[in-house]
Amino acid sequence: MAMNNSSSMAVVMKKAEELVERVMKDNDASHDAAHVWRVRDLALSLAREEGLSSNPISMEIVELAALLHDIGDYKYLRDPSDEKIVERFLEDEGFKEEIGGLANGEFSVEFGVVQDADRLDAIGAIGIARCFTFGGSRNRVLHDPAIKPRSDLSKEHYMKKEEQTTLNHFHEKLLKLKDLMKTEAGKKRAEKRHKFMEEFLTEFYGEWDGTA
Repeated sequence: MAMNNSSSMAVVMKKAEELVERVMKDNDASHDAAHVWRVRDLALSLAREEGLSSNPISMEIVELAALLHDIGDYKYLRDPSDEKIVERFLEDEGFKEEIGGLANGEFSVEFGVVQDADRLDAIGAIGIARCFTFGGSRNRVLHDPAIKPRSDLSKEHYMKKEEQTTLNHFHEKLLKLKDLMKTEAGKKRAEKRHKFMEEFLTEFYGEWDGTA
C-alpha cells in the first residue's frame, strides 16, 4: 500500500482508531484510549518540531505507530494471541514492506519520536496521575519506607504486587525516562515534566513524614 495515498491512509487511521477503542476499552485509565490519543498528539507535535512535517509519509508513519504502540501490551493481555494483533493489522492493511523496514531498523527518527511521546506521557502531571491510577488498579501499597526501589525490572518482577509500591515506581522507572529521550524536542519537554515530578515527590515525602 502506498502510504502517501491520503484517502487510503485516512481509512487505515480510522481502522486503527477503532482497533484501539476495541482492544483497550477494558483497560484502566492509565493505559486506555485517551493515553493513545495523547501520545498521538504529542508524537505529531514532536515530529513537527523535528522537521518531519515536510515529509507526509514520515508523518503518517508517526501517527500510525503512535496509534498502535500500546496494542498487545503484556500487562493487559487477555489472550496469548493478542500479542500478534498489530502484526496482523498491518499485514491485513498491506504494510508487509513497512514491517520489513521496521525489522531492518528503518524509520528510526519516526519511531524515536513516538517512543519519546510515550515516555513523555509517563512523566509530569499526567504521568503522576497515570502512576497512581495503575497502582490503584493493581491494589498496590501507596508507600512503605521499608520497601526499597528495585534494580531488577523484568516482566516477572514488574507484575509482582507484593514487591512494589506505587511511589517506588517513580524511582524504578519514571525518574529515569528524561535521560532516555531520543529527540531534541523530546529532551526539552522532558526537562519540565521531570522537574515537576521531583517537586511532587519532595512534597509527598514531607507530608508523609509530617514535616510539610
